Amino acid sequence: MTINTLFFGVVMDITGLRKAALTLEKEMTIREFQEYLLEKYPGLIDINNFAFAVNESYVKDDFKIQDKDVVAIIPPVSGG
Repeated sequence: MTINTLFFGVVMDITGLRKAALTLEKEMTIREFQEYLLEKYPGLIDINNFAFAVNESYVKDDFKIQDKDVVAIIPPVSGG
């Protein structure tokens, strides 16, 4: 299955990508997808602190990703 993944902020800096079409061998929850991303991009050590949105809606760790979903990884934002 193919997941279109969007990277924002520091995630884009770490991966060097704005987006990627990632091929997964099996259905995954967001939590499992986080582990997959951490293996693929070891610099994402704070991935547990990032928000995830699927098809433009924020989701929790137990959400199951489907084929052709668009997953956005959004790091915490600070302002001043």
